[in-house]
Amino acid sequence: MAKDTVRYPDDVVEEIDALVEDGMFESKSEFYRFSAEYVLTLINPDHEAETFNFDEIKAELDIDDEVHARALGADGGTFFLDAVINVRKHGLRGDYEAAERFIDTHYESTDQECIILEELLGTYRTRS
Repeated sequence: MAKDTVRYPDDVVEEIDALVEDGMFESKSEFYRFSAEYVLTLINPDHEAETFNFDEIKAELDIDDEVHARALGADGGTFFLDAVINVRKHGLRGDYEAAERFIDTHYESTDQECIILEELLGTYRTRS
């Protein structure tokens, strides 16, 4: 299993810590693994999650289609999906700075979408 270092805003880490303390997730690592896999399933319906107990965690969180729709945003995910494609394109080409500029100019650092895009970009960095 690969190890990846990612920076998150302090407020985000505090919320994740609270979820772990409340027992919603066994550990921060479980949260991060589940979150990354969950986003991948949103982006690619054919993605098969490899995270241990992914389906059980998803069921415990009671995530349904309405939650998926809200995660994509009021525009049905069109802009966000375009952003994912843009970040993916730059990531595949190794042009990480261009992807970072795109994210920074379109999102606030604490936006949910920003965090997801940064996580996606991180996957391309680890591949190189």
